[in-house]
Amino acid sequence: MKIRKEVKVGVIFVVATAILIWGLMYLKGLELLKTSRTFYAVYEQVNGLTAANPISIKGLKVGQVKKLYFNPQNPQQIIVELYVLGDYPIPKNSSARIFSSSLLGAPEVEIVPGNSKELAQSGDTLFAQTEATLGQEVNKQLLPLKTKAENLIGSIDSIAVIVQQVLNKNTRENLVDAIEHVKQALGNIAHTTQNLDTLMTSQRNNLSKIIRNVESISNNLQQNNDKINNILTNFSNLSDSLAKARIPYTIATVNKAVTDLDSVLLKINNGEGSIGQLLNNEQLYKEVEKAARDLNLLLEDIKANPAKYVKVSVF
Repeated sequence: MKIRKEVKVGVIFVVATAILIWGLMYLKGLELLKTSRTFYAVYEQVNGLTAANPISIKGLKVGQVKKLYFNPQNPQQIIVELYVLGDYPIPKNSSARIFSSSLLGAPEVEIVPGNSKELAQSGDTLFAQTEATLGQEVNKQLLPLKTKAENLIGSIDSIAVIVQQVLNKNTRENLVDAIEHVKQALGNIAHTTQNLDTLMTSQRNNLSKIIRNVESISNNLQQNNDKINNILTNFSNLSDSLAKARIPYTIATVNKAVTDLDSVLLKINNGEGSIGQLLNNEQLYKEVEKAARDLNLLLEDIKANPAKYVKVSVF
């Protein structure tokens, strides 16, 4: 039985078409002969992710991005279809993280396995994570430096303006005058130093004598160290004796006696008491003087005429 040419051509066309479809699918990373699953992830920002970008698990490529489109229910979100080959177990709480492997590299999707015991099924939605690109990280790190540099430049400009305002004509003239004064002061110091050198040279002998005298005094002190110690000990004993002598009490007693004596003298001066009357009453003084004179006359008369006053009878 002969096969007709039309059948042969049809079979060849079908086989060629199948091979072509399989090749196109293979080039796209969609292998028909392997187990495949499709997962979804919803992002706010995809950082330039496009279809056919690779998908990896722990660094191993396991698929590619199949399609990206806006969420019909929320246009602010982007839905990404993840085409995964093989039957690698993916926990249900796994995450799909968009990252860039290099500064200029295209973004990729890495599935980060979770710790759930329940496995994700084809059609499930994974948690979405977006990692900043290296360029964004660099910009983030350089932004503080940029801010500091701008602030530094602004400060330098301010300092330049201040210096320009300060160093005006009058200030420059004052600085010149100040430098001249400093120069004169340095000259005076040099002159003074020269005079000191001259004085030291002329008084060298006297300085030598003074130093020798100081050495002699030091030697005398060293030789009489024991005597000085004895003197200090005696002084310490004297100080202890004075401390034990109740000097404050004695001084207080003397002060009281002086006060009492002042009071007595004051009363005498005021004519109070016998002594005061005797010293201040002139009439009393005259009478006492007269009585003393009469007493003296009586004593003289007794001495002259004792028989007049003493009678002797003989039995």
